[in-house]
This record gives sequence, C-alpha cells and structure tokens, in this order.
Amino acid sequence: MTLTTLLIRIAISAVFLTLITEFVFKTRKGWLTSYLQNFCGALFVFSGWVKAVDPLGTAYKMKDYFSEFETHFTWFSGIFPPLAEFSTSFAIIMIVLEIVLGIMLIIGASPKLSSWLFLAIVGFFTLLTGFTYLTGYVPEGATFFEFGKWGEYVKTNMKVTDCGCFGDFIKLEPKTSFLKDVFLMIPAIFFLFQNRNFHQWFTPNVRTAITWLSTAGLLVYCFTNFYWNIPGQDFRPFKNGVNIVAQKAAEEKAATEAPVNYVLTNKSNGEVKTLSMDNYLKAYKDFPKESWEIDQQRGEPAIPSTKISEFEVSDVNGNDVTENILTDPNYSFMIVSYKLYHDTQSKTVTYRDTTFAIDTIKGIDTISIERRVVDVQNKQRTETDYIWDKEYTERYTKVINPLAEAAEKAGIKTYVLTAYADPAMIDDFRHTAQTAYPFYTGDDIMLKTIVRSNPGVLLMKNGTIVKKWHFKKVPSFAEIKQEYVK
Repeated sequence: MTLTTLLIRIAISAVFLTLITEFVFKTRKGWLTSYLQNFCGALFVFSGWVKAVDPLGTAYKMKDYFSEFETHFTWFSGIFPPLAEFSTSFAIIMIVLEIVLGIMLIIGASPKLSSWLFLAIVGFFTLLTGFTYLTGYVPEGATFFEFGKWGEYVKTNMKVTDCGCFGDFIKLEPKTSFLKDVFLMIPAIFFLFQNRNFHQWFTPNVRTAITWLSTAGLLVYCFTNFYWNIPGQDFRPFKNGVNIVAQKAAEEKAATEAPVNYVLTNKSNGEVKTLSMDNYLKAYKDFPKESWEIDQQRGEPAIPSTKISEFEVSDVNGNDVTENILTDPNYSFMIVSYKLYHDTQSKTVTYRDTTFAIDTIKGIDTISIERRVVDVQNKQRTETDYIWDKEYTERYTKVINPLAEAAEKAGIKTYVLTAYADPAMIDDFRHTAQTAYPFYTGDDIMLKTIVRSNPGVLLMKNGTIVKKWHFKKVPSFAEIKQEYVK
C-alpha cells in the first residue's frame, strides 16, 4: 500500500464518521471542523495502531534518532545515551498517546486539551522528520549546525532512512514524511481556533471512560506484542512461511534489473530532467554534454530490497556459513539473540613469566638440547571479566537448552545467531549458559528484524521459516514435532 492509497481510505472513513456524527449523534457544529476531527483522528488511530503491533520497532527507530542527536547536538550530546536506554518506554508512551489522542478527536473528548496535544505532537513530528530529511544535505564528518559545510542532497547522508511513522506497514522516505507533517500543521493550527466547535459523542462521563479504558487496554496490548509474545501481525520481511533463499534471490535479481534512468542537470540554470533510457536515447542530441550534466541512476526495482537481501551469517572466526544454514534440507532451530546482555569489569591477573635458556650439550657421539630456567618474575595483565545478566542467562538454561537437547535426540540441530562480537565474549557466554550448540554472528539490525524476542526461536527447513516463537511462548519439543515437523 502507498501513502496516497492510505490517505484516500482514511479520507473516505472520515466521511462515514462525519455522517455518523450528523445523523446519529447530531452534534456537528460545522462540516469542516467535524470532518477534520475525524480525518486527523482516524489517521492517528491507524498510524498508532500499526506501531502498537510492534512497539520494539518504534523503540529501535528512537534509538537511531538518539544516536543521530548525539552526533549533531554536540553541546549536550551526553544526555542522549542514557535516554536511549529508555527507548522502549518512550515508544510505548508515544504510541498509546497517539492512538488515544486520535480517539479523543473522533469522540470530541476534552476539545481544548486534544487540540493543543495534536499541535504539540504534529509540531514535534515535523521538526523530527524535517531534521532527518535535511541531514541529507550534511556531508560525512560535518554536523547539522555547520551550515557552511552543507552540500548537495545525498540520500545516503541520512542515517535514519525512514521516519517509522507507520512502523513497518509503510516505509516513507523522510522528505515524504516531512511534507505529510507540514500538511498536518494546517488542521493542527485550525483546531486551536475551532475547538469550541468540536463535535462530541456520548456524555462527558462516557467520553472520559472511553479515554481511560483505551489507555489501559492499549498499554496491555503493547506489552503483549513484545514482552509476553511476538507481534500477532508481522509487517516485516521475515514472516512465517517465507523462504529466505528464494526471496533473497528475487530481491537481488530485481535490484540488478531495475531500469536505468538518466538524470540531466542544466549547467546554466540548474533545471533537472529525469528520462528513461529509451527516451534519452531518442532525444540525447537535445542534451549536449557542454550544457548538461548527465548521471545514470537505477530506478525503483520491481521487488523492493529488504533486510532479507542483507542476510549474511559468519562463524566466530569470520567464515561465511550463510549457504550452509539456508540450504539445509532438514529441520533446524535458529535461535536469534541480537544482544547477549552483560556488564564488563576489568580485573588484574598475576601470572608467572618464566625465561628459559636453551643449552646444546655435545657428547662423544651425541648432541642433546636442554632447557633451563634463567629467571622467574611475577607480572600482571588486565583482562575483561564478563558479568552475565542472570535473568537473561536463565532464558537459555531453562528454555533454549532443554529444547536443543530434545531436538538433538531427534536429529534436529540447533544454532544461535548473535551480533558481531569478540569470540572470547561469545565463548564466555556459552560456558556460562552451558550451551552445546554453535554460535554464529550477523548484523544486529538484521537480527532485530527477524524476530522481536531475545532470544527468539525459529523452526527452519531448507531456508524457509516454518514458525517463530517468543522465548516465553516456546512449546515443548514434543508439541512442536507433532504440529510442525512433518
């Protein structure tokens, strides 16, 4: 679905809500005000709902923003790393507030408060998406406020490539998101002067009850979608039933077959024209190189690239094992842990450093070599000591290990995918968690995209995701075998 299609559907929904206001509740005071209430309310409910399905996705996006703020707002960059630790809490608050505010606008609850909240949220989103879009003009090595260093717009300059406004349901480029939010500032300002004319459904007590009950219910729903279970609706590419091998091949083929466009820039007046290859070849004489700067760009592929295209896995020594994993014709359990939770502390270790000398002893008919101790000194070195989170370690000892042991007896192997890390750290965790299965490494963002659980369990077969589970919802191996292993 595109943004245009979505907005058309929301606009039609707003018409029906306005008719309900007119003929059922009979509280309309102005067609335009009532319609904008319903349109903006429905938009907020929908955009919040598709994020409530996957709160961790919004939390990860907020971490990306905090990282960018740390880079560009250098005068108080120290506050952003601590804030990033609360990204999940911020995400839930923002999602619930967005949906509840949408409901408040539709039913007309607290008109003055809801109008000011709507202006504040839209204003905040406008600044956020505007900042993201404008970072495209900021070259590598410069900060946002070094305006003298700004150059031409380069898409790859933006570290946050989409705003996350509609979660993974629709990916919007920052410029599109920014223009959308600028447009929403119009009704936001309009509401400040027209909130006295808001329509209102039900009685004041009912409106208050709906607001608070919605807040409570949405909080529970958000927690259900990451703390107790994985999202019931999966808008990400690694869905149940997806064959990673086939999808990756299709995306890579589409990327190479994407049409080539010619971007022509007039050197004298800056006029820009974009032509397909066929149209350029027909009219290339009209664009002499003396007057036009000519660049070739790939157009949009027929199949958009996703994180599946970036699926690459290595062993702890850096050897690629992607093909071995994805072409295994047998069932296997893929355990995804994008982060192994721990703290570190330095410790000083005393060791004996012994110096030896080698003596060559000649006999009448023999030559022998003997080693003797010359010096022994006590020396010290600093080592990293890993302190593993007990609750996290128990997720392996109490959930993953029993599953892996039962699977091994049935001839089904288990392996773990974790983020790129020091092999010594991974080995230390394996020893602590008493794991007997191999650990592989991959990009942490890719791992976060695969499953919203740490660890998350996937049943794989020949590159296909048969089923995914949150670690709190993993059935017994007997149940998995009966239901899914055919």
